[in-house]
Amino acid sequence: MDFKVDIRTQHVATIQDAKTSRKNRDLAKLKDVCQEFEAIYLNEMYKAARKNIPESGLVEKSNGEKVFEEMLNMEQSRQVSASSSLGLADAMYKQMAGMIENRKE
Repeated sequence: MDFKVDIRTQHVATIQDAKTSRKNRDLAKLKDVCQEFEAIYLNEMYKAARKNIPESGLVEKSNGEKVFEEMLNMEQSRQVSASSSLGLADAMYKQMAGMIENRKE
């Protein structure tokens, strides 16, 4: 029984696997960045909406309460973005994923 191993084809397969895994990593990073962008966008919308709500003036908010509200809004924005309910992240991902998939290396 004779076995022949062609080193050249194994090398090509390894390079192809590396390119595929790099594209998969880049696509995963792109998805994360798109979701984070959507979260930041939502957070800005929350800030603008809060400015339109008049404060009662009875009790003034402390700095700690203001910081807590900002942190709460950011976390709510991230959760909404992760649930894909707005769809902005998905639209951005679909538009830019083709650039990564069709990229020549």
